[in-house]
Amino acid sequence: MNMIDPVLAELAHEAATTRRLLERLPEPQLAWKPHDKSMTLGRLATHIAEIPGWVGGIVDQTEFDLGAGGYTPPALDRVPEIVALFDRGIAAATDALRRQNNDTLLAGWRLKKNGQLVMEMPRMGMIRTLLMNHLIHHRGQLSVYLRLQNVPLPSIYGPTADESL
Repeated sequence: MNMIDPVLAELAHEAATTRRLLERLPEPQLAWKPHDKSMTLGRLATHIAEIPGWVGGIVDQTEFDLGAGGYTPPALDRVPEIVALFDRGIAAATDALRRQNNDTLLAGWRLKKNGQLVMEMPRMGMIRTLLMNHLIHHRGQLSVYLRLQNVPLPSIYGPTADESL
C-alpha cells in the first residue's frame, strides 16, 4: 500500500467541503474584512484556493524559500475564478500525489524564508502540514467570515445551524 492513499481520500473529502464554502462567497463583499489586521474575504478565499497548488513544489523539489522567488499571490475578484483556481489546484495535487512512492514521501523537505530554515520534515509531513492542516485552518476562518456576512454555512464535519445532514 502506498502511504499517500489515505491522504488522497482525505484530500478528496476536504476539497469537496472547501469547495462548498468557496461557492457561497458573496462576490460584492470580497473586499470586506472583519478587522484591520485580517485579510479581506477575497484574499482569504484566494489563499485557500491556491494552497493545493503548492503540492507540486513539495514533491518535485527538496526545499522552498519564501523570500527568494518573488512570489506574488493571485489577485482574483470573481468567485468563479477563485473556485476554478481551487479546482485546478486540487486536480494537480491529486495527480502529483498519486505519482509518489513511499521513499519520496519519506524524504526530507525544507521550508525557508530568506535562507533561514523555518521547518524541515519528511515530504509526507509537509503535505499534511502545508496542504491539509493549512487548508483546514483557513477554511475555519472562512466559515467565520461567511457567518459574519450572514451566508448560510454548509455542513463541514456535521450539521450547521443553517443545514442539517
